[in-house]
Amino acid sequence: MADNAMFDREYFEIRHRLLDIGAALDRIHRADGNSADSDPRMDILRQASVILFDGRPNRAERAQMVFSDDYDPSWRK
Repeated sequence: MADNAMFDREYFEIRHRLLDIGAALDRIHRADGNSADSDPRMDILRQASVILFDGRPNRAERAQMVFSDDYDPSWRK
């Protein structure tokens, strides 16, 4: 398999997903009464997006951890 074969297969799907995210963020930005920039969830999305392009392994796992709560050993109580 050529070096870029995997990227060739995935490129258009990744491109589609990024454009979809961009469109969703544009819709939020255009909404009446938009206060998304000050919403803490927007910071979480920014943190996760940085992980996706940092070049380090395990991007999905690390991005998921941004959305996750810290483990609470007493969660059953």
